[in-house]
Amino acid sequence: MAVELVQSPSRLTARLSGEIDHHSARGMRESIDRAVTGLSPRELELDFSGVGFMDSSGIGLVMGRYKLIRRYGGRLYLSGLSPQLQRVMKLSGVDRLAVIEQKGQKRG
Repeated sequence: MAVELVQSPSRLTARLSGEIDHHSARGMRESIDRAVTGLSPRELELDFSGVGFMDSSGIGLVMGRYKLIRRYGGRLYLSGLSPQLQRVMKLSGVDRLAVIEQKGQKRG
């Protein structure tokens, strides 16, 4: 489990890698939350390009970051989703909360 945080003028990108499960999600949440609280970005991007496995804890990770970024008046973006993860996000309704970016569609 790893989170690499990259800041641009209006966007904070959290590049997630490894597996997202009950144990790893906590550390990811804490790292992202500290950065969002400290930087107050207008946009938060969760980049799933490096994620090989995700259980329901990943949905919780996304939902919690959505609530956090909304408190700052910002938007949540999801990128790098495999077809399987994209399907999970749509089935769980996360696609109604976050903008799912396709390859080559990134802004910021």
